[in-house]
Amino acid sequence: MAVFYWTLRALLSHWRRHPVQFFSVLTGLWLATALLTGVQALNSQARDSYARASQLIGGEPQASLSAPDAASFPQALFAELRRAGWPVSPVVQGRVVLKGHEDQRLQLMGIDPVSLPGSGAVAGQRLSQAQMLAFFDPPGRTWIAPQTLQALGLQEGAQPQTTSGHALPPLQVQADMAPGMLLTDIGFAQPVLEMPGRLSRLLVDKAYAARHPTPPAALQLKQGEDNNLARLTESFHLNLDALGFLSFVVGLFIVHAAIGLALEQRRGLLRTLRACGVSARLLILSLAVELGALALLGGLLGVASGYLLASLLLPDVAASLRGLYGAEVAGQLSLSPLWWVAGLGLSLFGALLAGASSLWRAARLPLLALANAQAWHEAHGRWLRRQGWVALTALVIALLALALGDSLAAGFVLMAALLLGAALGLPVVLNGVLKAVLGRSRSVLGQWFLADCRQQLPALSLALMALLLALAANIGAGSMTSGFRQTFNNWLEQRLTAELYLNPQNPAQAEQMNSWLTQQPLVQTVLPTWQVAVQLQGWPADVFGVVDDPTYRQHWPLLEATNAPWDQLQQDDTVMLSEQLARRLNVELGDAVAIPTPQGVWSPKVVGIYADYGNPRGHVLVNAQHLLAHWPTLSPARFNLRVAPANVAPLVREVQREFGLEDSHIVDQQQLKGWSSQVFERTFAATAALNSLTLSVAGVALFISLLTQSQSRLGQLAPLWALGVTRRQLMLLNLGQTWLLAVLTLVLALPLGLLLAWCLDAVINVQAFGWRLPLQVFPWQLAQLLGLAMLATLLASAWPLWQLYRSRPADLLRTFAHED
Repeated sequence: MAVFYWTLRALLSHWRRHPVQFFSVLTGLWLATALLTGVQALNSQARDSYARASQLIGGEPQASLSAPDAASFPQALFAELRRAGWPVSPVVQGRVVLKGHEDQRLQLMGIDPVSLPGSGAVAGQRLSQAQMLAFFDPPGRTWIAPQTLQALGLQEGAQPQTTSGHALPPLQVQADMAPGMLLTDIGFAQPVLEMPGRLSRLLVDKAYAARHPTPPAALQLKQGEDNNLARLTESFHLNLDALGFLSFVVGLFIVHAAIGLALEQRRGLLRTLRACGVSARLLILSLAVELGALALLGGLLGVASGYLLASLLLPDVAASLRGLYGAEVAGQLSLSPLWWVAGLGLSLFGALLAGASSLWRAARLPLLALANAQAWHEAHGRWLRRQGWVALTALVIALLALALGDSLAAGFVLMAALLLGAALGLPVVLNGVLKAVLGRSRSVLGQWFLADCRQQLPALSLALMALLLALAANIGAGSMTSGFRQTFNNWLEQRLTAELYLNPQNPAQAEQMNSWLTQQPLVQTVLPTWQVAVQLQGWPADVFGVVDDPTYRQHWPLLEATNAPWDQLQQDDTVMLSEQLARRLNVELGDAVAIPTPQGVWSPKVVGIYADYGNPRGHVLVNAQHLLAHWPTLSPARFNLRVAPANVAPLVREVQREFGLEDSHIVDQQQLKGWSSQVFERTFAATAALNSLTLSVAGVALFISLLTQSQSRLGQLAPLWALGVTRRQLMLLNLGQTWLLAVLTLVLALPLGLLLAWCLDAVINVQAFGWRLPLQVFPWQLAQLLGLAMLATLLASAWPLWQLYRSRPADLLRTFAHED
């Protein structure tokens, strides 16, 4: 133990003499852990919210009975089914807006605690008789999650009012409540939601529903559909995981470079320790303990920073999930102790990955070669050859994943192998290019310039690899995002042609509104839409019935279609599908699609496939007459109105005076486009932030690498200074070397980034979301990004160059005199 203590103390003394390297290792572990744990915190929070929402009743997703068009239905059906022996429990649900909190829409759910299926548990606890009595006995209770209560700025026991003037029962905090949701007795919820005598759905025990798949009423059975939310959002979280992992790898490059440099600078110390009798095993153990201590310190900083990063990004991620999928996510982090422990474990694992190769090289070199610089360079040459073969193997794996893979996992294997192969192959390519150019140089100073560039490669290669990965990720994600933005905006302009959209509150109002709108002189065309929610091969989908009108023919773009598709949709038993649904069902033009209906399976043929970007549910378009033939009791779910722009405001006033529609049921075209664009921007806010952080980490890696090797290079520059090369020329030569390596890296990053963009558009998006984007290149965006990378290189070089400028000849000569 005494030998171990003094060995460890001798090794740790290096960091006291080289604080920059200590900062390098610490920063790398800190940034790598912070970015990955931050992403994991976001995903963990979201998935916890999904689980609470799906397990709110009975501790698991329950089967339910609902109307085919997802509208409310008479409460009398509940009594009818109970008399028929069905163990159903009524639920009413809708969105409410509280006074003073108009920017937040909450889900209000009303239940009957006495007839709940399953174990009868609500929000993680089984209600006692006293709790049940307090739940529905006036003034009642409104359960709310602590995060939601805090976000609203309310106190427990408060009775907030909705914007429609109805007061809720007193608020009561429940720890396991789903975020963004209010739970109360159905008797209090129906007046608040303005649904007297009507229900949203009926919960039924899953086991009973499995034995009785056909309910004896005009309702549709859905088996645990709440599970679909986690499945639909999985792609969104997987993309965040990929970005977090990329940032983690880039951060580890900093650690790898700093540890490798520290071991190289301690060659003399390692030789002395071995000569004093320290065994190789004990020396490696001491180095590992040293690395573990640094990992724990960096991990603590990283986990704390990751929590802060997740807190900053959570509002944008929650807004994206709410807008895209209707998923409610808590606006504040609530993480288990396991997450903190896992963060420290990630830091230790990352430090082991970053330092393993350096420890292995130190253990394998013979004793007398430990202090021989040439031995280290020869070892690096052998390592470079092995690295080239590994890079080639990774690229072969990428080709195999592209050719044979047909899943999201295969897509990520393709991207990971491509990035790994390119990063590992970068030093090999740079070394080969510099060697080829060196052979053609005729100037002595030029030969030194290129030879010194090659000598710097071992120290700078990891930083350049980090820069390559960060630039490729930014080019790929930036091209995909900008291309998606342009495609999405064009798609909105084509699809959102109606000037006004009206959503009736109930079927009776829909029939009255249909008759009234056809008689209004302000309305040019009335386009009613009928809607039915179905399950197609386990995927949730909505079937929309539309009338035959030139608006659809002129403004509904089709990706693929048969001859005269709109005529066939009008006359024949046919459908059109969204691109993502067609891919999930694996159907093409001319194939039949099995759609379950109350009368049996309906199998129309596909005559068209269209884009439906951002919609997690399947979208099916049919002729309204064909839809009503299978669901004759349906009423219009929405009215798309063609109106002159100047008549929109007067028509809205007429509709509100005639039907008393709330603002949420009236949407104009510009409002819908603005909301869609806002959801789009917030969806990619977290992606853009992580991309910027990744590029910043790469800049830090380059800065630290240049800074840590600046002291070791002073002895190499001293002879040039002594031969008459001025400090200004030395600064320009050093800056030119850094820029040469950076420019070569940027040249290689461009095709890699575009290839990555193609992978995102043609592979990842198709597997994750079901639709494919056209690959678009934006030269100005690429020029800006490359300019930013060169500026980061200049900033990374600034401090080492300033140190060189301030160095005196005596300092350089003294350093040269102490070289081994």
